[in-house]
Amino acid sequence: MNLQQLLSPLRRAVDDYEMINENDKIAVGLSGGKDSISLLYGLNALKRFYPKKFELYAITVDLGFNMDFSSLSKLCEELGVDHSIVKARISEIIFECRNEKNPCSLCAKMRKGALNNAALDIGCNKIAYAHHKDDLIETMMLSLLFEGQFYCFPPVTHLDDTDLTVIRPMMYIKEADINGFKNKTGFPVIKNLCPADGNTKREYVKNLIKSITKDFPGAKERMFNAIINGSICDWPKKAR
Repeated sequence: MNLQQLLSPLRRAVDDYEMINENDKIAVGLSGGKDSISLLYGLNALKRFYPKKFELYAITVDLGFNMDFSSLSKLCEELGVDHSIVKARISEIIFECRNEKNPCSLCAKMRKGALNNAALDIGCNKIAYAHHKDDLIETMMLSLLFEGQFYCFPPVTHLDDTDLTVIRPMMYIKEADINGFKNKTGFPVIKNLCPADGNTKREYVKNLIKSITKDFPGAKERMFNAIINGSICDWPKKAR
C-alpha cells in the first residue's frame, strides 16, 4: 500500500462522518507504532488538498519506559508537523505504586488524560486516534465477550468534560494494509517496552478472530458491516 492507497479510505471515512471542519486544530496521538505513524502520514497528505483547511500537531505521551522518541521528532520535522513529547509517570504509578494485575484499562485512561491535556494546551479542538478496521472489530468482540453487549467506539466522539472531539480516520483501513504501507515507506517503528504488551485480552481476541476467519472466510468483513449498520448507541449516521 502506498500513500495514495492509504489516503483513499482515510478520506472516505473523514467525509462519511464529517470528521474535519474548517479551521480545525487536530492533534495526532503519536505513540511511535505503525498505526499512529501511518495516520500522521495520511492526515498530513490530506491537509495539502482537503477543501476544509485544518492544522495538524503530533503529541507523544512518554509513559516512563525509557523509550527513545528522537526518530519521531525527526519524522515530524521532515513532515513539517509540530511535535510535543509529554512526560508522564504512568508506568511508575501502574507497575510500582499500584502493582496492577490488569494494567491496560488504567494505562489507557491515564494516557488519554495526558494526551487530552496536552492537546488543550496547544489549542487543539480535535484529537485523531489511529484505530483501524481490525481495532473496531476486536473492540466489538471484547465488548461482546467480556461485557455482554454489542458495542464499539464510534467514528466521532465528543468529550463533554474537555469539549474535545475524537476522530478515527483510519476506521476503513485493514491492519494488513497498514503493515504494507509501513514496509513500503520504511519508516522507523518504536518498540513498545510495556511488560504487559502482547499478553492482554485484546491479543486473545485478535487470535480468536484469526481462527474464526480461517474457518469462515469473510467473517471479519461481516463483523465490520454489523458494526457499521448495527445501530450501536452513539454511532452517527453517515453524512453521505
